[in-house]
Order: sequence, then structure tokens, then C-alpha cells
Amino acid sequence: MCGIVGATAERRVAEILLEGLRRLEYRGYDSAGIAVLNDQGLQELRRVGKVQALAAAQEETGINGHVGIAHTRWATHGKVTKENAHPHVSSDTVAVVHNGIIENHEALRVRLQGLGYSFQSETDTEVICHLVHHELEKGHSLLDAVKATVKQLEGAYGTVIMDQREPGHLVIARSGSPLVIGLGIGENFVASDQLALLPVTREFMYLEEGDVASVTRTQIKVFDSNDKMVERQVHTSDLQYDAGGKGEYRHFMLKEIHEQPIAMRNTLEGRIDGDRIAIDAFGPQAEDIFKNIKHVQIIACGTSYHAGMVARYWLEQYAGVSCNVEIASEFRYRSSYVFPNSLFVTISQSGETADTLAALRLAKTLGYHASLTVCNVASSSMVRESDLAFLTKAGAEIGVASTKAFTTQLAGLLMLVAALGRANGVDASIEARISHALASLPNKLEEALNITAEIEALAEEFADKENSLFLGRGDQYPIAMEGALKLKEVSYIHAEAYAAGELKHGPLALIDAQMPVIVVAPNNELLEKLKSNVEEVRARGGIMYVFADKKAQFKSDDTMRVINLVHVDEIIAPILYTLPLQLLSYYVAIIKGTDVDQPRNLAKSVTVE
Repeated sequence: MCGIVGATAERRVAEILLEGLRRLEYRGYDSAGIAVLNDQGLQELRRVGKVQALAAAQEETGINGHVGIAHTRWATHGKVTKENAHPHVSSDTVAVVHNGIIENHEALRVRLQGLGYSFQSETDTEVICHLVHHELEKGHSLLDAVKATVKQLEGAYGTVIMDQREPGHLVIARSGSPLVIGLGIGENFVASDQLALLPVTREFMYLEEGDVASVTRTQIKVFDSNDKMVERQVHTSDLQYDAGGKGEYRHFMLKEIHEQPIAMRNTLEGRIDGDRIAIDAFGPQAEDIFKNIKHVQIIACGTSYHAGMVARYWLEQYAGVSCNVEIASEFRYRSSYVFPNSLFVTISQSGETADTLAALRLAKTLGYHASLTVCNVASSSMVRESDLAFLTKAGAEIGVASTKAFTTQLAGLLMLVAALGRANGVDASIEARISHALASLPNKLEEALNITAEIEALAEEFADKENSLFLGRGDQYPIAMEGALKLKEVSYIHAEAYAAGELKHGPLALIDAQMPVIVVAPNNELLEKLKSNVEEVRARGGIMYVFADKKAQFKSDDTMRVINLVHVDEIIAPILYTLPLQLLSYYVAIIKGTDVDQPRNLAKSVTVE
């Protein structure tokens, strides 16, 4: 969600901070700001809009210093205004940037106003800098002031604080929202995402829940939630930041759609051996753990939730393992039943999704046999806190609307199906079928992308549409849901998805010539049922766009446009049929003139509830 960058160094740090923010733009934001300490004291700049506007203001004013913090904000409390942008400042001496939500900010605001503090913003964050200033006025050091402040905060925070009375010093604290320290030579850095710091370091230290850390040019001290000084492991990153350019593509979203064959090869590399799946792709203890699993509980949000819904069909049909799938924000706040020998599976592109991470932590108290995360970021909180992890290896995904992260999640989940099937004594032919189908998938995805021009032309027919309906059956129903989500995200057209068999139970009332109906139709055992649903739409004057297996024998006419797709084993059809829906959403968004890579109101990594 929001982006944080901080630095303390001998060299001037403004450009380091701004470049870090540029590398975090993919996360989604609406304003940006920077604060530095120099001979003139504490200086700050804030701008509504893009980092480019902030960079222009910094160049014009020339503010710079050897220590500083910067932030991109995604609005939660308060409108998108300069006053609500971070950093926030107290008494012209203390500056704060913050990711997360302070749930008791209203009570803290009232108390601070009673102490004489005036507030310049509507945000929950401003209470942090005033609280720190209040503690400093008691004679505390900056470190002790922050420690005293976080004890008063309820909610989630990843925060970085500096004070002009202690130049060269940053204090950072984490509860629920990730922070990483980047280690340099005679300089150190902090950020909410290591991507921001790759130009200046490859050595990283990740804060754990409840940590508070003191960072200077030459020293790092970390204190855990019990105020005990601890050592956190230093990791060397080999992550490649591949978002420097779009290449031949107009947007990152289109680039990432077309990267899916390569991303899939990376996901599968070394993990399929002939007729078998490499179970150790899930971790060294996976084989022993999987032998005991009789039920799977999947928790995720958004696009990842749709991946989990597909996996439920697969797990029960091919692995003989029962499965529940739930949205993380719902799971957290209800009493749930834990089935014996259950595997708790979280799915997240970033591994920092706030609700999913909180659900994982809750699950550890509920008696699940083990936990597994399917994730794209090796250093993420979910990977570090789960018993097992499957890394999708999709590469950096910059477009807010997930594409290659989703399809590689599906591949990982299908491998899980094969692994659990073997552990539960399912016939070996099932694992062999899955292995061969996955091995064929990268080439099949390349073939599926050959219809790009056809979909681009089709998108013209959506230019004046305000609503749409997506239909699928069986494991294609979640794919229809994902297609509807993509169209909503990037084109702002209202879209709904239904299991096609539900049409007669209400949605048929919506059908008319102004409601395009998008149908996913692989050649599987539900095809004839789906054709009956298509006829129900046709009979009521609906206009349909059918993405069909070339062997499914759909024919275009005045009421139905058929886009034929390459034939694949139905077991991997959900993955393949995702691509044309992504392309449709992209080209409709282009026609609508929206910001495809950074849609309004959305963020890439959602680190607040």
C-alpha cells in the first residue's frame, strides 16, 4: 500500500529517497512527501499526485540533507490533500511517516489537544509525531520516546521517526506493517519494501512483529516487543528489479500479461520430474506434513481468493481432500471450526496482505496441523511465519491489477493438489496427468496470447457499456469472478460474475442488448449444461462473447461472438482461460482512457484492514 523510504548517510540523501519512492509507485498512492534534516533544521515538502511532482518541487527548492524520510500515501483517514500527505511534523522538530491504521487515534487526538497540540491534518498518523514530541519533552531520547509512544498505539503501524535534536538518527517501529533495514557501508537505510533500496544495498534485515530499531550511519540496534535487544539475521538479496521499463509494451499490465509463459516456466522449473511433482518445492518438511493432511483451509483476499476457489475444485476432485475457502477479513472475525489434520493455506502475491497475515497468526492459536503460504516474495512475513512455503517465482509485478501472480499461484496450487493426492494414496495416474499438463502449460499460454489482436478489436464493442456479466461453471466460475474483477479494476465498468446455472435464479432479469455477457467455455463435462445457459441468454436478447475451446463447437452469429482458444487438458483450463479475460480488461480500459497500471482508489500491496 503506502511506501516508506528513509536514509542516514554521509552523502546527501534526497535523490536516494525519491528514487526509492519511484520504485514503490506500483503499490498505488495519491500523494507523496519528503523531509530532511540539515543545517537549517527540519525541512519538508509534500505534494498531491505523482512522485514526479514531488521531485520537481525538491529540485526547485533544493532541500537536501544527510538524513531523511519519504512517503507515498494511499488515503485512509482524510481526503487526498497536501495537508494529509506524509511526513507529518510536530513543533517543527519531529517528523513521522507511517503505514497502517492507528485505531485509537480519535482518543489520542483528544488527549493531545488537551495538552496543547494543534492538528494540521485529518489523518490518524499525526497523533504519532505529537506523541513522540510529548515524550521527548519529558527528557527522553528519541529511541525511548518512540518506545513509550508505541505502547499507546492500537492498530497497525510501520513507522519511521526523526528528530532535529538527534541528527543522523532514525527510529523505526513495526506492528503489522512491514519494514526492512538496508545495510550499507557508513550509511544505512529503511523502507517498507526492499525494492526501494536495491540501488544502494543488497543486504537486508527484516523487523519482526513488535520490533523497535535505532538506525544511524554506523550502528543498528533492534529491540523486540519485550524491549530486549536482539539480533536479526542479515539476508543478501538477489532480487532483480525488472520494472525499469515497459519494453515494447504501453503499460506494465500488458507486459506482465505477455510475460506469463516465461513466469510459468520459472514457476515450474526444477519442480516437475516426469510423472511426479517435487514435493520439496513446498519445503523440506512437506512430505512428512502432507501425509497427515485430511482437510485444507484456504484463506486469501481479492485475486488470490479466486485462486483459492479454483483450488477447492481441484483438491476435492483430484486429491480427495476436503477444502474450505474463505476471505481473510471474514475468517478473522468469526468463530470457526478446525477440522482434524487440517493444513492452513494462505495465498498472497506480496506476503504482507494485512488481513491474510493476521489470519495466519490467528490460525497458529487454533490448532491447525501446519501452515503453508503460496507467495511471490521470499522475504515476506507470510513466508517467514509459515511452516511451509511455495514461492511462485513470477518476478516483480508492477501493475496493480494482478496477472502473472495469479496464474503462477494457480500452478502452485495445482502442484499442491498432486502432492496431497500422492500423500493420500490417490492413483498415480492423477499426479502424472497434472505433471504433464503443467509441463505443457507455458507453450499453451504462448498460443493463447496469439488472439491478442482479436480481443483488442472486440474491446471496441465495450466502449459505451456500463455493466457486464461474466459466466462460468465448475472451476471456471472463479475464473469468471476473476475476469469480472479485472474489468472493474482497470476499466471502472461494473461487472458481476455468476455460476452459469444460477442465471435462472435472478440474474436473467438483467439481460438485454446493453448488458454484454462474457462466457468461459472449455471443452469439459459441463459444456452441454453451459450451452443451455447460453441459450437462456440468447432467448432474452442478450449479446454474448464466448471464449471457447476450439473443439466446443460454438459458432458466431448475430447474438454471439465466439473467440476460439487452443485445446488443453481441462485440469489446466482455468489457468489458460484467465489470459483472454485479462486482455479484454486491458483493452477495454485503454478505450475508456483509465490509468491502467495504477487504477483509481486501489493499491498493489494492501497492508491495512
